[in-house]
Amino acid sequence: MDTYAYRRWKRVLAALLVGALMLSLTACDSPASPTPAGGRLRVVATTTIVGDVVRQVGGEHIELTVLLAPGIDPHAFQPTPQDVAMVSQAQVVFVNGVGLEEFLDELLQHAGGSRPVISVSEGIAPRALTGDATDEHGNLDPHVWFSPANVSIWARNIARVLSTLDPAHQEAYAANAAAYETSLDELDTWIKAQVDQVPAERRKLVTDHMALGYFADRYGFQLVGTVVKGFSSAAEPSAQEVALLEQEIRQYQVPAIFVGQSVNAKLSQRIAEDTGIRLVPLYTGSLSAPGGEADTYDKLMRYDVTAIVGALQ
Repeated sequence: MDTYAYRRWKRVLAALLVGALMLSLTACDSPASPTPAGGRLRVVATTTIVGDVVRQVGGEHIELTVLLAPGIDPHAFQPTPQDVAMVSQAQVVFVNGVGLEEFLDELLQHAGGSRPVISVSEGIAPRALTGDATDEHGNLDPHVWFSPANVSIWARNIARVLSTLDPAHQEAYAANAAAYETSLDELDTWIKAQVDQVPAERRKLVTDHMALGYFADRYGFQLVGTVVKGFSSAAEPSAQEVALLEQEIRQYQVPAIFVGQSVNAKLSQRIAEDTGIRLVPLYTGSLSAPGGEADTYDKLMRYDVTAIVGALQ
């Protein structure tokens, strides 16, 4: 079995295990393990974006730890012994899923023990690459959070699992999730109003990697090209691919390349200089530090949308 086939087999197996776990959690009548002193569940989330949504739903009834620090690219994250210890003590681990956390299998193996590992993206229909393009994610796009409608599904999944593990606070989790979904609906409406300011013929996106597909699908943008041909920012393009992208930028008169704050923008900068266009930073795989301009999912989306609209108007 070649490397890609093996990775794809692991993703399929992981998805089946997550689905089975969600069913088993729904069926059980009591928490999988006792809550710690004070009654709060010990919860781990992988990325800062997943962590923010878990915090919105769990509120004061959970003790939340987020593995990735702000500004860390999830595509390139390598767990530390401290991360292993955090997971070993957790009663539930929430992950983005859809192949984003390439480090997860090894981390769980080192952590030992048994705990629910829940993909918050369960139930979301993933986008797929077409043709022969692929990377370590296979052909599935893990950047599901770039649609608030998908994050609403996250909130419902999180509330369902927390309620099963901690039924004493079921009403609080349900109320928190419902309130958060209302705020996501408001965010979605705001994004549509902002995008309406961009003429349809100028809604063309070039990005450092394929991070904005769900955003483009929901809000009517065309994905002209990417610096790397795949869903991982850690990939490397060939000279031929770079030349083709520069040709497409000129052909479609694209005014900017949108790059993630947490990735190396050196190659994107070179392409921007070659084609005479702007380099516009976005928050793609991570929130900003607490107190920063994008320290919640809502603020991240508002920052990115404002930057995209401003660059394309």
